[in-house]
Amino acid sequence: MKLHILGICGTFMGSLAQLAKAQGHCVSGSDTGVYPPMSDQLRQAGITLTEGFDPTGIPDDVDMVVIGNAMARGNPSVEYVLERGIPYTSGPQWLGDHILNGRWVLAVAGTHGKTTTASMLAWILDFAGMAPGYLIGGVPQNFTVSARLGETPFFVIEADEYDTAFFDKRSKFVHYHPRTLVANNLEFDHADIFPDLAAIERQFHHVIRTVPASGKIIRPAHCESMDRVLGMGCWSDLASFGSEGADWQWSLKDQDGSAFSVLHQNDSYEINWSLCGLHNVSNAVAAMAAAHHVGVKPDIAAAALSQFQSVKRRMERVNPNDRVPVYDDFAHHPTAIATTLAGARARIHKPESGESETERTTAGRLLAVLEPRSNTMKAGVHKDTLAGSVDAADATFWFEPENLNWSISDVLESCASPAHAYKNTDELIQAVVAYAKPNDTIVVMSNGGFENLPRRLAHALEIVE
Repeated sequence: MKLHILGICGTFMGSLAQLAKAQGHCVSGSDTGVYPPMSDQLRQAGITLTEGFDPTGIPDDVDMVVIGNAMARGNPSVEYVLERGIPYTSGPQWLGDHILNGRWVLAVAGTHGKTTTASMLAWILDFAGMAPGYLIGGVPQNFTVSARLGETPFFVIEADEYDTAFFDKRSKFVHYHPRTLVANNLEFDHADIFPDLAAIERQFHHVIRTVPASGKIIRPAHCESMDRVLGMGCWSDLASFGSEGADWQWSLKDQDGSAFSVLHQNDSYEINWSLCGLHNVSNAVAAMAAAHHVGVKPDIAAAALSQFQSVKRRMERVNPNDRVPVYDDFAHHPTAIATTLAGARARIHKPESGESETERTTAGRLLAVLEPRSNTMKAGVHKDTLAGSVDAADATFWFEPENLNWSISDVLESCASPAHAYKNTDELIQAVVAYAKPNDTIVVMSNGGFENLPRRLAHALEIVE
């Protein structure tokens, strides 16, 4: 089959393109953001790329055009496809029909932690010798690529609730038909797509309807929104995870989350790893429960997690040898921001014997740099909870984009620690450099490129030293 993909350089569509190529299809694609690293991966795979959406980029003999969810009516290539009656489909639909069909799909859904949990699950299965296929919306550091076909029926996929395409407003994950579903958590997000939490809950129930009776749904033990979803109907086995009252239960050995135990059916399993934060502990236990459904014993899963190396842009340190560590993180929702900073705080401040929790140590301060970039953030949906989400930081530095629909000054006034806002990233970097001291820790949070700020900041700090 000859495929042309519109919007090919996005993480999902680029990964799909590589899977299609590996399956033997002839693949080309168009996008406006044809730049590394995705452009390099695609060209190395032998995929022809066209910059922009001029219809001449679509081959005359194309069999199918796969349209990304960023494409809209009015796009020249979209209009060309519709006018000429060229067969077209969405990325999730094509993936479901041609890659996932007939396979044991392990889907990881949830407002937070999808990329990390899917990476953990794929790694656990790989460590156990199960050679799974996977498609993950990030770059797992235990692997070299974000997607592969795999050598067995098992396929791990990050299951996004965002809409499928301009012509299909169902969530992407309804196309995946999982046999194992991790419903990790559920909060309101994607305000540009969903009017309220109830609309998201309805989409989650659509995917739950596709899980067979012999399948399994892995869910948090205490989550009211997930209770409502399952209350609409559930036809599959359930397994819960949490800190108490769960089928899979964790107990922290170290307050920063770098060591913990997992209790399942009266047996305990120890995990010591390089990650921090209670959110990552929760993600890990969900991944263990999902892996158990396909036969991975908990002790094997625990051993795999002890070697897990996280995902790029998830608390990824960009200057390993510097005295002021700078971390690049994807957090862009108040809950994710709060848990990320709490984990960082716990890691840099481990009270010694006799020291109170509130005392600062020589480890230095925690500085947060944030860009409210998502459509939900720009609309101001979370503005009232943003100040509280950064309570763990000793100071915050905010980038204020031009298209923000609210004033960031309202958040600054409510912050418990010093807070500053800047409309220019150069000025923001200068301010952070002037404020930072040796042994401080800086966490940069954005779900976009942020003008490469984490690495620019790290470089500026190195020059000052």
